[in-house]
Amino acid sequence: MRSAGLALLTLVLTTSPVPAADADDLKKLLEYPVLTPRQTVAELQEFLDARIPQLPEAKSAAEWTKETARLQKEVLERVVFRGEAANWRDAKPRIEYADTIPGEGYTVKKLRYEIISGFWVPALLYLPDKLAGKAPVMLAVNGHDRVGKAVNYKQARCINLAKRGVIVLNVEWLGMGQLNVPGNHHGAMNQLDLCGTSGLSLFYLNMTRGLDLLLAHPNADPTRVAVSGLSGGGWQTIFVSGLDPRVTLSNPVAGYSSFRTRTRYFKDLGDSEQTPTDLGTVVDYTHLTAMRAPRPTLLTYNAKDNCCFEAGYALPPLQRAADPFFKLFDAGKNLRTHVNHDPGDHNFGLDNREALYRMIGDHFFPADKSYSAKEIPCDKEMGTPDALAVELPKDNLTLNAVALKLAADLPRGAALPKGDFDTWQKARRTALKKVVRVPEYHPAAGVVDKLDERGEYKAEYRTVKAGPWSVPVVQVTRGDAKRTAVVVCDAGRAAAVPAVADLTRAGYRVLVADLYSLGEARPQSHDWLWGLMLATVGERPLGVQAAQLDALTRWAAAKTPEPLKVVAVGPRASTAALVSAALNPGAIGALDLHDPLGSFKEMIEGNRPVQTAPEFYCFGLLEQFDVADVAALVAPRPVLVKKPSDRAKKEFAGLAGWYKTLGQDFDPLR
Repeated sequence: MRSAGLALLTLVLTTSPVPAADADDLKKLLEYPVLTPRQTVAELQEFLDARIPQLPEAKSAAEWTKETARLQKEVLERVVFRGEAANWRDAKPRIEYADTIPGEGYTVKKLRYEIISGFWVPALLYLPDKLAGKAPVMLAVNGHDRVGKAVNYKQARCINLAKRGVIVLNVEWLGMGQLNVPGNHHGAMNQLDLCGTSGLSLFYLNMTRGLDLLLAHPNADPTRVAVSGLSGGGWQTIFVSGLDPRVTLSNPVAGYSSFRTRTRYFKDLGDSEQTPTDLGTVVDYTHLTAMRAPRPTLLTYNAKDNCCFEAGYALPPLQRAADPFFKLFDAGKNLRTHVNHDPGDHNFGLDNREALYRMIGDHFFPADKSYSAKEIPCDKEMGTPDALAVELPKDNLTLNAVALKLAADLPRGAALPKGDFDTWQKARRTALKKVVRVPEYHPAAGVVDKLDERGEYKAEYRTVKAGPWSVPVVQVTRGDAKRTAVVVCDAGRAAAVPAVADLTRAGYRVLVADLYSLGEARPQSHDWLWGLMLATVGERPLGVQAAQLDALTRWAAAKTPEPLKVVAVGPRASTAALVSAALNPGAIGALDLHDPLGSFKEMIEGNRPVQTAPEFYCFGLLEQFDVADVAALVAPRPVLVKKPSDRAKKEFAGLAGWYKTLGQDFDPLR
């Protein structure tokens, strides 16, 4: 067996100081743009459009019923209930009731229920005073409103429907109202994804547990089950209504658009739960809308929406897509639309609420001639957030707390071997490639677009094509270069001046590149949301970065006899470089990592949102690999770690102990 030793040297020293004149020359050379302003976004649009699933042709009601059941099953198994969430799905959580608040023609029962053991959600159950026989039920969900379940427009529709004889459950959404705590911040669900368990599952269980609770009421009519909500609540509404056949009437309000629409109207790009990993490999939101057929569905949008999902562009594609499927069942009238013009902004105001009441009347009370869709004034019946608060345990779980529990025993199966290193490394490379989904791109270098010279430095500007992506590259030389290095940097090329100066002084031809989402290749707006879009169609931003670097280094290595060095500055660039080097031992001969991440667990321990670095939240990565485990796949090529954090020192030093067991004696911290 060949030696498995890794020349691992961790230095605390920074790079050598760069003279001011040199630094200024280099900065000017490196910051010159290579890409056109919208090039990365245009490539993203084309790439995503080709992968967003299209609805099949509508053929027969029986065929679509069968296909709907298949898609529901596939989304739930492949997207929602992955990892530990598969065990949560059929659990029997607790429900605890508290105080009762009297109303005018109804009462409100405070309660809390678990979505998983230890994770309680507060809710309000509105019960009509005169319940005789079976009554309709509605799950009322809310979006990104800090007031949560106590927001007035939500209380108004709950009270009005209770006065009309509907049993209503008003549930809190994760991260809003009483659940607006740091551990439930926006983007925290991706911390569970990193652990290989779907963070989306907790959002889905929040809704289905609520439906379970409603339908367990002795007066609940299982043939009349509604869900309604605004914005993020509109997303919840279509998601559960498309996947749970128990929902017989659905009213999403300004809550979603097609993935294809979102690639053109950036304010619709959505959040973590709206764009969950791999959903777009199975369905688009056009599918979820069509999957409602033939059940009554009211799509409500606002004409001048100042947030997202504006009626003029969001609604028509959904209506066009779903209408043929409703007509298959001779139920075209069951698909309705409502556009609000007054006030027309992002709202579930009076006009939109009365559209819901009409829908409820037509489908749940068709024989009741006294039924009116006019809202019953109830301003004096509104409760304050404090009055409607439900006591929660002090140790109530959060998204972050669940992720911490999951991460505690991870990664699994990453123990370093004491023998048969080659076989182990080959198997682990296969596993890493699968989890990061690294494609193989054939590199194609464009012509040199520009030549420049400042002081002692010469620069060539070109674009290297890595599959569908354009990687901007500036080649910098100083004198006669004998070796080649590639530099990538979190903050972009211009921030890599110290590293480039050191390398050119050492006789390197330096290719300074920006990988996807870094520097010039970062989308000019909604950067992290594009990362979610890549993940939803089955790609991984980290895989794209690693594949781009692989293509670039293979192209560069073909032009130099010396082993190629990669220098990565910052934790994001360092992680991409580690993955690329681990999977492709041929092109990269050595790695210099400046300020690398010590452990993927830092993202969870620091409760960092996905916005900070979307590629770190690669689904299932921590389940099988931590940073040092990836570094072990680079052996026997040298890895030099500069400016390490205390965590990085600990993790890389621990790795060195394994190399010593293989007969390689060195001090990684010398």
